[in-house]
Amino acid sequence: MLTTWTLTAYELPLRYTWKIARNASTTKTNLVVQATKPGGVGRGEAAPNVRYGESPELLHQQFAGLLAAGLPQVTTLLELAALLAAQPVAHALGFALEAALTHCLAARAGQAVWQYLGVPRPAERVPTAFSLPIMAPGEVAGFIEQQRARRFSLLKIKVNQAEGLDLLRAVAAACPGQPLLVDGNEAWPDADSLLRFLEQAAVVPGLVLHLLEQPLPAALGDDYRYLRPRTTVPLLADESVTDAADFTEIARQFHGVNVKLMKAGGYQRGIDLLRRTRAHGLVPMLGCMVETSLGIWSALQISALAEVHDLDGLLIVRDEPFGLVQEEGGLLAAT
Repeated sequence: MLTTWTLTAYELPLRYTWKIARNASTTKTNLVVQATKPGGVGRGEAAPNVRYGESPELLHQQFAGLLAAGLPQVTTLLELAALLAAQPVAHALGFALEAALTHCLAARAGQAVWQYLGVPRPAERVPTAFSLPIMAPGEVAGFIEQQRARRFSLLKIKVNQAEGLDLLRAVAAACPGQPLLVDGNEAWPDADSLLRFLEQAAVVPGLVLHLLEQPLPAALGDDYRYLRPRTTVPLLADESVTDAADFTEIARQFHGVNVKLMKAGGYQRGIDLLRRTRAHGLVPMLGCMVETSLGIWSALQISALAEVHDLDGLLIVRDEPFGLVQEEGGLLAAT
């Protein structure tokens, strides 16, 4: 019984310029894989990430290669895993393929996706952090007001080394006492420069640093090991968690791990990463890229495995096309 597969690109204008330490964009091109079998249809989203050399063009090429290599004959998750092992693709595409087939098979089985995956039932409403892109400090108060950002229990701030402190001062002035998750996107060159930054941040009135995500490049393992016992803010790993990640070593460098299904390359890998994170005494966080509600809906299926959720990618998209997730009062609910 063949599976019909399609790949469709979606051009997604953003509600504002999305700027992080590496790049800035006003639109995003994501792709949706659909898997169709008698009695079931499933879709999965791919959000290509330039940090990992991914692009829409590459994903289209890889999808065409998979079709030629026998993708239509794939009917089970084990067969899909075998095909992807023989012909590896970008992780974002791997996740979209696995998600589409998982959703299709769950529908045929008459099960909820979380149930089919064998994970705990997600909460009906899941709190999410809300992310602020890098911007001029003078723009912060207006942005927070315009986006009604105070309704979120945790704000995530994208920073770089040059302007990070001024940006945090502006956020603290606009939202004094608001817990902040600071995402450095590997912007600091070494542990000592980051410690100086944290010393300066510690005296900013109203500033509450709750978590600090991947402030140094992933390659700087020695710096992270030096930094971990000295930082006053718990460190979250993101880019440091690769396919070959040694979690014993990750636990020497960080206090928690941000798992993204797009980066993990599939539900099974993402579930494994979250479970290994908790098993090593680390804080499990579930994150996202700039995604539509399809990708966020997918992440919500395994959200019970995480303690911190950063799933606001759909709120950055101006005309979100699917309407699978609603946000109210900083809480996400699958529709």
